[in-house]
Amino acid sequence: MKVLHLISGGDTGGAKTHIMSLFNGLNKLIDAKIICFIEDSFYHDAKAVGIDIEVYKQNSRFDMSVVDKIAKEANDNNYDIIHCHGARANFIGVFLKSKIKKPFVTTVHSDYKLDFKDNFYKKIIFTNLNAFALKKMDYYIAVSDSFKNMLVDRGFKKDKIFTVYNGIIVDQKLEYKTREEFLSDYGIKGQDKTIIGIIARLDKVKDHDTFLKGAKVALDKNENLEFIIAGDGGERERLEDLARELKIDDKVHFIGYITDVYSFYNAIDINTLTSVSESFPYAILEGAIMKKPIISTRVGGLVTLIEDDKNGYLINVGDFEDFGEKVDYLAGHKEELLAMGENLYNKVREKYSSENMAKNHVEIYEEILSKRKEVKK
Repeated sequence: MKVLHLISGGDTGGAKTHIMSLFNGLNKLIDAKIICFIEDSFYHDAKAVGIDIEVYKQNSRFDMSVVDKIAKEANDNNYDIIHCHGARANFIGVFLKSKIKKPFVTTVHSDYKLDFKDNFYKKIIFTNLNAFALKKMDYYIAVSDSFKNMLVDRGFKKDKIFTVYNGIIVDQKLEYKTREEFLSDYGIKGQDKTIIGIIARLDKVKDHDTFLKGAKVALDKNENLEFIIAGDGGERERLEDLARELKIDDKVHFIGYITDVYSFYNAIDINTLTSVSESFPYAILEGAIMKKPIISTRVGGLVTLIEDDKNGYLINVGDFEDFGEKVDYLAGHKEELLAMGENLYNKVREKYSSENMAKNHVEIYEEILSKRKEVKK
């Protein structure tokens, strides 16, 4: 079986980790290749770990000169399935469908109506283009059951949608700085403190307001806490203002976008997520590999992973009071904190490995090809 994957190539964070993890298992099972449209760190990092990847450079999102090149690659090498990831790949996929008579699959990594919500121009143009492109795909892989239900509610055919939860390379050799080194890099004096962290781009869908207001609740009960926000975005100035208004700016550290995520997770005690909408984010899986318990909003597929009082806590969206109470409790019960981190690690290792994710993808590909043969008969 041969599958050609299409992705922007400018991807960072969860999308990048998803592909790296997927191909870690996929290349052991089938012949798979990636074509991306931007030469950036995604391309170089994938190349470095031996992934078959090539850049077909676009001058802009609307540069369709790559379409004929991709069609030639797919037809000359007789790929069985074209698998798209993200809005740019989906849009290109629409133009490819008339040139490549193979099934097209797209992975729905996020709520496509929220992907560009913080940029008015992009929201008007790209959200509608992606919605149009999605409707033209043959099959869908949702990264959580909640996302599958979302697609069904929006008129996508249920029998065309599969679910595969994200997986992570659990046995990878991790390199990271000591807690002391990482904190020193950012001028944070937290060696004897309980440190609460969040990695998320600074936009409204991540709802850092809940994180900050919850931090205020926790700090009113326990001053021996430090909060670190990793990520950047258009909301940064407003969020820094909010931290000052809450009079917790000396306890909250905005460290910007980071690439060394495992050093971050090694430095914190409690991992958190306060998003309004999520799929099944890698920020949780990466933290789990470092045995950090999680406090998260009850969104996306996280209800399948997080078990209250066992490996973390779930809170309702926007409930900063509960968030702060949970932070305070874990900070005061270190043995439970450590046990929850261990439990989360064990569950991810057992159920959310890159090997399991890859096997599930191959089973879906086989089912799609089987359905195609039946139609031809």
